[in-house]
Amino acid sequence: MTGQNITEKDKRLAQRCLDCPVCKQARARQKGIAFWLVKNVEGGLCPFCKAYEKVYGRKAHEPLA
Repeated sequence: MTGQNITEKDKRLAQRCLDCPVCKQARARQKGIAFWLVKNVEGGLCPFCKAYEKVYGRKAHEPLA
């Protein structure tokens, strides 16, 4: 965690990112169109990706630990 206040809303939004088929594929494969999209576009626009970064402390396209 980054020290920011993480609300229940942030956690719900981050869960949507975990369930998103595009983000899920980007995290799993680390290549292709889905990876490029999440890395270059969605991270700046998608509220779910932003919440994921806030809650988990890593970008939505980075693989799960």
